[in-house]
Amino acid sequence: MRTTIFVCAAMLWLGGCAMDGARKASGPVLTGVVSVGGPLVGASVTVADANGQKRSTRTDAAGVYVIDTGGLVAPVVVSAVEAGNDNCTDSGRLWSRCMASVLATLSTGESRANINALTDKIVSDVAQGLKYKGPQGIVNAGTAKGVTAEAVQKATEALRPVFAQALRDAGVAEAERFDPVSIAMKADRKGVDAILDVLVHNRGYDNNSGVPGGTLLLDADYRYVGKMDAISSVEPLDLKYAQAAKAKIVDPAYTRIVIVGDSTASTYELARLPRMGWGQVFEPLFKPDAKVKVLNGAKSGRSARAFLNQAYFAQMAAYLRAGDYVLIHMGHNDQNCESDKKDRGAADVANLCTYPNDAAGKPQFPVGRPEMSFQKTLETYIEIARARGAIPVLMTPTTRVWNKDRKEGFPVVPNHFTRQNAAGGIAYVGDYSQTIRDTAQANKLPLIDIEAKTIRFVNAHEQDWRDYWLAADPVRFPWYATQSVGTFAKPDTTHFQQKGAEAVAAMVVEGIRETPELKALAAKLR
Repeated sequence: MRTTIFVCAAMLWLGGCAMDGARKASGPVLTGVVSVGGPLVGASVTVADANGQKRSTRTDAAGVYVIDTGGLVAPVVVSAVEAGNDNCTDSGRLWSRCMASVLATLSTGESRANINALTDKIVSDVAQGLKYKGPQGIVNAGTAKGVTAEAVQKATEALRPVFAQALRDAGVAEAERFDPVSIAMKADRKGVDAILDVLVHNRGYDNNSGVPGGTLLLDADYRYVGKMDAISSVEPLDLKYAQAAKAKIVDPAYTRIVIVGDSTASTYELARLPRMGWGQVFEPLFKPDAKVKVLNGAKSGRSARAFLNQAYFAQMAAYLRAGDYVLIHMGHNDQNCESDKKDRGAADVANLCTYPNDAAGKPQFPVGRPEMSFQKTLETYIEIARARGAIPVLMTPTTRVWNKDRKEGFPVVPNHFTRQNAAGGIAYVGDYSQTIRDTAQANKLPLIDIEAKTIRFVNAHEQDWRDYWLAADPVRFPWYATQSVGTFAKPDTTHFQQKGAEAVAAMVVEGIRETPELKALAAKLR
């Protein structure tokens, strides 16, 4: 079932699965284009007004919808959901592609509300101002009550400096007054749609409740675009850079390396410097003429199960071709299995936790819930990669700087396992790194044991390990003045700064060279 859902979703990500066209209406209407860099065909579109009235239709082959607005009361929230999967809420199942838009006023004639990644960001900001976790919160509420023109305008203005230059480069006039909701556009990968074509759009995840959170926008190279907080600088979209990255991603002459990973591999916002993930510095280790493109969609806080269900893998796997590689580097957040943990225990178990194999190497999971087995979740990635002709590679997680007491200290020992706590909050115990080894053996896969390599490395750097793991100077990097870990006073024992990210990336390269099954990939290294 999981693979079937994924394949349908992947087809939709590439613009397939056409449904019935948009219905025409007389009288006052709301219309717009639903685009993801090309039309989202057959999407279900629903408008909800200030009184909770709802009307629905579907997009046509051009991504256009038309809805009769007679009797509706502004403001309105309009949502679009891809065909074939209506899940915009449940983090325990594969998320659909879901986006929203908002209008503060309605015309007596034709009103326009495009729906795309940029409009979803506007709705996200407006929704969070109303204390929803993200845009889906206001969509699920079924009413636009509380939405104000001032809030919509503020969110729209906040978006402009992020995309102003990119819009000018795309030939869009009046970029400084750009409104993605009301602008006339087509889903043709030109103008505004050229911007959408190089964006990676997803929604975050609220740790305590487990529901979808705020909208996140990345470029085609998985670099953050936007403004993190009040003290950070705007990180604008570089359209030409993003288009060059996208061109390589879709070029059949290139070999794609997809990184399925967590925060230890992620590409980070500039505002979070010096924090870096190893995936962020991995691509330069290949020969310039080897035509290798790394898709580093690794996501902080995600387990193997969450990365799959929240469609991060689907976004990258849609590009996989025969001969590509999928580096599967999970294990840190899969350990979030303590149901008695304060505040977020239930959400963690429901959405993040996967259980390791037992001491005999047998998968463990609750009755009827095989997806909660770490091995079986890893095997879902393996199945999808192999179905596309790609080569999956398993990796153990990087070490934390923990001693035998599971506290910061030396000597560092293996630490990716669960053990029954006094309150009995963990249902199954076992070793995650060993489960990865079990899975590699059972599926005859290449394995890179990064946990072992990083343990050896950090134990050889007891005196200067803080130069590799994250220990930032809050004076030089002001963002860390607001953080409880990652500073000189309280180093982060899990994540890396640039020197550490580069060291781990070099260990991955070492592992590739040591693995006979990866000889072809090793030949592409510098």
